[in-house]
Amino acid sequence: MKFLLALTVLLTTALLLTAADGVTYVAHDKVAESLNKGGTLVTASNLKVSGSHRDKAGQVEVHDKETDTIYVVDGEATFVTGGTMVGGKVSAPDQHLGTDIKGGQSHHLTKGDVIVVPAGVPHWFKEVPKSVSYYVVKVLKP
Repeated sequence: MKFLLALTVLLTTALLLTAADGVTYVAHDKVAESLNKGGTLVTASNLKVSGSHRDKAGQVEVHDKETDTIYVVDGEATFVTGGTMVGGKVSAPDQHLGTDIKGGQSHHLTKGDVIVVPAGVPHWFKEVPKSVSYYVVKVLKP
């Protein structure tokens, strides 16, 4: 029930935000592929929906103009938010990558969890014991 509610909220949010650009449909096979290999499912002027799969830690990220809503579909990870990015460098316009977070808060994410990271907040998949699959809805600031 928790899974269906979270998935409904994420997909409804994505569809409502894309209404100005028209209705978007993504078939189940493309969704499954994005969760296995990673990939963008929906791109609009104000949002992006992607599927992702990790089997190891990532880099620290800060998005100046994107709020990330992450919904864990399978697996688990230690996800760190807040604090101060260490070793940060601009990787693309309004995007920064770093090597560590000083003073952040750790979250143990598991299947069914949702976490929202506002624009400008450092975040990091610090530990991925086996693997984690998740959706990300990126809401873009104008």
